[in-house]
Amino acid sequence: MAGGGTAGGGHGIVDAADAGAFLARLVRLDRAAPVRLRSGGAAGRTALWGHLPWGVLAVRTVAGDGPGDVTVAAGELLAELAAGGGALPARRDERWRWPLPPAASRRVETLPGGELRRIAVAAAGALREASTNGVAGRAVGQRALRDALLDHVPVVVTPDDPPGASVEVTQRMVQGLVRMGFLGAAEEVAGPGGEGDVQVRLAGRWVGLVGPYGAIWSQKATDLVVRPV
Repeated sequence: MAGGGTAGGGHGIVDAADAGAFLARLVRLDRAAPVRLRSGGAAGRTALWGHLPWGVLAVRTVAGDGPGDVTVAAGELLAELAAGGGALPARRDERWRWPLPPAASRRVETLPGGELRRIAVAAAGALREASTNGVAGRAVGQRALRDALLDHVPVVVTPDDPPGASVEVTQRMVQGLVRMGFLGAAEEVAGPGGEGDVQVRLAGRWVGLVGPYGAIWSQKATDLVVRPV
């Protein structure tokens, strides 16, 4: 990967606390997670991209010119920031294996953050209940339960302007938004029109949930299905 950025091999991140909060959550979900740093889109800003274990991308933009376009181990960058260092950890570009959504996107709906948080909490409760008591009296494997829950579509948006096909917001996206802290603390989530609102955005074949503190992106499921010719 090529790109401009800071001189001397530094990470170029100015707000270590902001970036560290993102990296800590990413590492908590996957200790071996890579993080992709991309700068150049906006002056003095760097986007941190992570791939969550349930197949969606998370991104948080932080202050700093950044190193250009580089992938490193999230845990190593977190340790460097925690120590107050400015060095960029060893590049691990080969570990980033996922496409990114286009930069240009359009808003199709705005959802209250509090409602999305309630959806996430209810899903977690349903998973615990099914894990303990089974489904319809039958025991179900933990992995099967989790996948079924994540594939559930709790929100369907039908754009009015311009009119188009329905946009599905999966539980994978909702869980990512909440687990990565992109809604902020529960008491910070406001009602309609408040700072806790979340935009549903489309960017080509991607659907995004853009919250107050970061965004979750997912490719439309219908575009990931392989069909025989």
